[in-house]
Amino acid sequence: MKPQAYMPSKTPVKFRIPTSENLVPIRLDIEIEGQRFRDAFTWNPTDPDAEVAVFARRTVKDLKLPPSFMTPIAQSIQSQLTEFRSFEGQDMYTGEKIVLIKLDLRVNHTLIKDQFLWDLNNFESDPEEFARTFCKDLVIEDPEVGPAIAVAIREQLYEVAVQGVASARETRISKKGRRGAEHLPSSKAGSTALDVMKLFGNKTSALRKRKEWDVYEPIVDLLSNEEVDALEAKEEKNAR
Repeated sequence: MKPQAYMPSKTPVKFRIPTSENLVPIRLDIEIEGQRFRDAFTWNPTDPDAEVAVFARRTVKDLKLPPSFMTPIAQSIQSQLTEFRSFEGQDMYTGEKIVLIKLDLRVNHTLIKDQFLWDLNNFESDPEEFARTFCKDLVIEDPEVGPAIAVAIREQLYEVAVQGVASARETRISKKGRRGAEHLPSSKAGSTALDVMKLFGNKTSALRKRKEWDVYEPIVDLLSNEEVDALEAKEEKNAR
């Protein structure tokens, strides 16, 4: 799909995650007979559904998981794709809107915390490129961190896009004839941030407010084996 340029704030667009590639964030968390499998990645919604079963078989084989994991993995992916596709073709409002993206995740021994603004009207933005630059700038060597950051960004953008569909529905049924932009107002600060982003070109969608540069600078910690074990034990306890 050809990337769309900046859209007028009061004009609805067809549902999609506001990025250059309309990829679906997929998250798996499956436990069978005391063995747990977790993963997160992106999926092209235009790929044939048959690829889901192929991916599930390959994952089970490569990771030496019990064969019983194959069906739940395939079903979970298919369920998330079906939900995403249920919004396709529907009108979506983004408005002239800036949203706050927050990162708070652990990948292996790396703990990341950060927050920044993201321009929803930039349909040429690239979470994967942002993640690669983030890891390069902060000298993060674990190759699994970048994809995890990109998925986390896409998950939040997906949630906002779904809210944009709801706003478009409300606009259509409103008897008062309210305009779509009223459902997604942009603050003066948000408009200023948008103007700054446009100065840097269409591929730049993330921005830190100047007054927050010191307060919300990225935090990256490398955890010891003991700290990782403690966190995993806590996560397992919460999961139960």
